[in-house]
Amino acid sequence: MTTIDYDHHDADERGATGLPDLIEQILLFALGGVAAFLLGIGLLLFDLSPAWSATRDDAPRSGALIIKSETGNTEATRLGIDVDLTVSGPTMRARVTQMFRNPTNDWVEAVYMYPMPQGGAVDTLKLVIGDRVVIGDIKEREQARAVYEQAKQAGQKAALTEQQRPNIFTNAVANIGPGETVLVQIEYQEPVHQNGSDFSLRIPMVVGPRYIPEPIVQSVDLRADGGGWGSATSDPVPDRDRITQPVLDPAKHAPVNPTTITVRLQAGFPLGDVTSHHHRVNIDSPDNATRVITLADGPVPADRDFELSWKPVAEKAPSVGLFREQIGKSDYLLAYVTPPVATAEQKPMPREVIFVIDNSGSMGGTSITQAKASLTYALGRLQPTDRFNVIRFDHTMDMLFPTSVPADSRNINSATSYVGSLQASGGTEMVPAMRAALSDDANSENAALRQVVFLTDGAIGNEQQLFDTITALRGRSRVFMVGIGSAPNTFLMTRAAELGRGTFTHIGSTAQVESRMRDLFAKLENPVVTGLAATFSEAKADLTPNALPDLYRGEPLVLAARLDKLAGNVTIKGRIGAQPWTVTLPLDRAAEGKGLSKVWARRMIDDAEVARTLNKLKPADADSAILSLALEHQLVTRLTSLVAVDKTPSRPAGEPLKLSEMPVNLPAGWDFAKVFGDRQQLQRQPAERRAETDGNPVQVAAAKRLQPVPVAQPATVQLPKTATDAELKMMLGFVLLSLSLLLLMFGRRRMIPR
Repeated sequence: MTTIDYDHHDADERGATGLPDLIEQILLFALGGVAAFLLGIGLLLFDLSPAWSATRDDAPRSGALIIKSETGNTEATRLGIDVDLTVSGPTMRARVTQMFRNPTNDWVEAVYMYPMPQGGAVDTLKLVIGDRVVIGDIKEREQARAVYEQAKQAGQKAALTEQQRPNIFTNAVANIGPGETVLVQIEYQEPVHQNGSDFSLRIPMVVGPRYIPEPIVQSVDLRADGGGWGSATSDPVPDRDRITQPVLDPAKHAPVNPTTITVRLQAGFPLGDVTSHHHRVNIDSPDNATRVITLADGPVPADRDFELSWKPVAEKAPSVGLFREQIGKSDYLLAYVTPPVATAEQKPMPREVIFVIDNSGSMGGTSITQAKASLTYALGRLQPTDRFNVIRFDHTMDMLFPTSVPADSRNINSATSYVGSLQASGGTEMVPAMRAALSDDANSENAALRQVVFLTDGAIGNEQQLFDTITALRGRSRVFMVGIGSAPNTFLMTRAAELGRGTFTHIGSTAQVESRMRDLFAKLENPVVTGLAATFSEAKADLTPNALPDLYRGEPLVLAARLDKLAGNVTIKGRIGAQPWTVTLPLDRAAEGKGLSKVWARRMIDDAEVARTLNKLKPADADSAILSLALEHQLVTRLTSLVAVDKTPSRPAGEPLKLSEMPVNLPAGWDFAKVFGDRQQLQRQPAERRAETDGNPVQVAAAKRLQPVPVAQPATVQLPKTATDAELKMMLGFVLLSLSLLLLMFGRRRMIPR
């Protein structure tokens, strides 16, 4: 009889031959190997895209109804979105109503995310469920959340509005009954935008997917009073779950989220052209200063921003506007003053222009076409006295030239060819690209103006890291942000431009490239209005912005103030190039305005946020100022929320709350495969560290220097990052594959007779 030795020792006999035990061992090894093999293959094939915002069932969704469930998912029905806007001179009041229906037989809790315009002062929440209307109150964020959770558990209808970013808000609605229709209404106040003779408004309609970097930079906070102890944070986007949403592939699904828009435009002066840039509209004219604008094609998918602009009927726009609103014992003032264009001949100053172009996956589709066309136009506007360079980035980074080069025909042709060859793909590691653009070896007294022109859609979740980079490294550079595409991250664009002492320009279609870039270069090539100051002759004023910014050609100075009395004058002084400029406005001639107190408070809050980033205010002092303003003026901020509770319980005790969700559209012009389907593995690189002592960044590890390369071969810099989710899954997949092979080999070895 032949005995099979399984493990180099005599086997215990269990039966005459031991064959049943052998068969069991073979089956176990085979099944284990096959299971490990299949799991490894599954992990290798699962989601190898760059680290675009992940979707989770418990995360807020952009404009989506989420019904929390313990047993399964049921589609909720969106009846539509209605946007109603009223423009009254310098301000706009918006009312956004979202209508949902609960088609189930269950009690549900709804959670959804929606976009907001940068600078919008959200002050009203109304919830209509069945025959009940609930109006929200402002409370501190944690207190509001506690009130909401308590009401939810008690079976009361409740709603909670929270700010995740200044342009991303979430709503939660508890205890919606079977078959009930829900209306959630948000209202906000915002100033209109002016640039030269154009006035405009923009309504964001969709939150584009955000690229979420994995934790790669560790920040250390060592407080002066901490006795040497501090805290370390390594996640650049700690609230990543709150700014993500599922997105429909437009190649496989019809558009969703039907939206109607009505604008009542009361400009305060005779109107000329009124233009909708991305939607077909009907325009009615009740009188020469009023227009009523509606969508020509009826409800449209919420997949792109709505942008409306208007001009006065005269060729020259009004250069001064002065408006007031009295609330309680205070007067609130809003002033628009546009400096004149310098008339003297200005000798062009030499400039160093650093162009940065985003060619990541979110820039796929029409966005990369717009960006390349914009950059090509900009290269053609350079003067022989200028120097320039081009940086492109996705999850890697190239600098076309080792350092800035003269803007001669050879270098411009080389740059134009390089830009024309770019393709969109990969992740969006924006911070290292900004760091490289701001790297300046020249003496700060160098006569050349240094300008950074940054073209991107801003689709990242780690905005604060970018702001910190600009604050630490801006030096003599000025940063001009060019927002590309149908749904750019305007919060990132405007805040980055403010911190970089530049401007923000939006290009939403290829048709806008030439006109918008022409306007931008008019700002770049003309004298900046500097040294601005405002003084009040009689009134005491809380003024915003506290430090008046430099102005570029066509830009108005927009002042908001709270006054103890409406008396005397306000005088504004500055310099246009080398020429002094002064204008005086009599306060008693101010016209009546609406919502000016909300505009003033929102801008004061933004000032406090900027002062905190610039380390001009301690975090605790900034938070105290923000909280006080928000509670006084009933505004939603990162520290306050709107909460509404119906005192009457409606959900029977013991009835569970259930979950469902409705996805949103991909922003128009985006390429779904470039954002979510790119299978390129992002290479893991060494991480960087930085320390912060009392809030001031200190570089711990020296940055890697870029190596000089020939013009035609830009130096590729793999940006520092840790393994993405896809990489970790690949690593685990390879481990399991290896384990399966070892198990099979081990099992086969045991079967070999001695």
